[in-house]
Amino acid sequence: MKKILITGGAGFVGMHLVKRLLKLDYQISVLDNLSEQVHGKDPQVLKDRDLKAVNFVLGDIREERSLSKAMKNQDIIVHLAAETGTGQSMYRISRYADVNLCGLALLLDHLVNKKHSVKKIVLASSRAVYGEGKYKCVKHGSVFPETRNERDLSRGIFELSCPFCSGKTVPQATDENSLVKPKSVYAVTKFSQEILLQTVCRSVGLPYTILRYQNVYGPGQSLLNPYTGILSIFSNRIRRSCPINIFEDGKETRDFVYIDDVIEATRLAVEKENADGETFNVGTGKPVSVLAVAHLLMKIFGKPTKLEITGEYRAGDIRHNFADIGKIKKRLGFSVKYDFDAGIKKFVEWVNSQKASGNKYESSLREMKRRGLLSK
Repeated sequence: MKKILITGGAGFVGMHLVKRLLKLDYQISVLDNLSEQVHGKDPQVLKDRDLKAVNFVLGDIREERSLSKAMKNQDIIVHLAAETGTGQSMYRISRYADVNLCGLALLLDHLVNKKHSVKKIVLASSRAVYGEGKYKCVKHGSVFPETRNERDLSRGIFELSCPFCSGKTVPQATDENSLVKPKSVYAVTKFSQEILLQTVCRSVGLPYTILRYQNVYGPGQSLLNPYTGILSIFSNRIRRSCPINIFEDGKETRDFVYIDDVIEATRLAVEKENADGETFNVGTGKPVSVLAVAHLLMKIFGKPTKLEITGEYRAGDIRHNFADIGKIKKRLGFSVKYDFDAGIKKFVEWVNSQKASGNKYESSLREMKRRGLLSK
């Protein structure tokens, strides 16, 4: 029986992974600090019977004692523990760097300097590392645009232009060989994690796999965290009959991947030897606009809600990004089981079973505006 440690294992992705691996007869340990921003003041996850079936260590990834306790006698580590949220990262810079970089650094320091039984590490990274991702220009083919400038954004020009001729571009599926151009502090920390992991693991001959998750959603996603993603934010607003404010013009797109598909990709990365030393996109390869998300949610909830297309733009945000998943399909045999329509119905069904509550979304917007990170 293999022993596996899941850092951040009481979180959204972590708990789904715990449930899946328990069925596969893994012996599981979880290290999690039960962050109030994610779990609230009364973490309901502690009542989950599956969490009670694992070796749960309450502690922070940056604490030597907690980390050493959790890592004891482990064969595999899936590193999920991280601060997430593009917007918040732009003003909680020190915290994001501390948790995301120092946490992983301490873990790797332990592996290099102390006796251990770990044979592999799987790192949860993010599509955010690509920044704007890949685009196509009629004249110059595949291009990787720079950050959108303030002058264009303030005039309502949200689409990307070619960095060589300033001509129009069309978003393309971004593959793993695309240029990496992080646009937010969060993205910088995730790419830094990748480099740190690769550098250390290669130096000591420790197998590793990096998974660049797209926008993960599904049952169990935090409805309390105002930085958790638009599906939870929009759902909360619709249930409370509050207006939904749409940044930019609402035509920006994302690749939404259902949690069960993410867990299967992670399982394959854990178990397949030909995943060692590789980086994989985990998504659907299908872009969905923010406006389409809002309309579909209202339709499924059966509650029309006022949409306010504000034209506001947020520091660190990108315009379009969707994954090329050819590599993970070919190499690991991964396939997408849930398209967006099917996944969102399951998500809404779960949301309707939860107690409706606010998630401090308005206060998060005020924080960003006060710091000049949300403009119009």
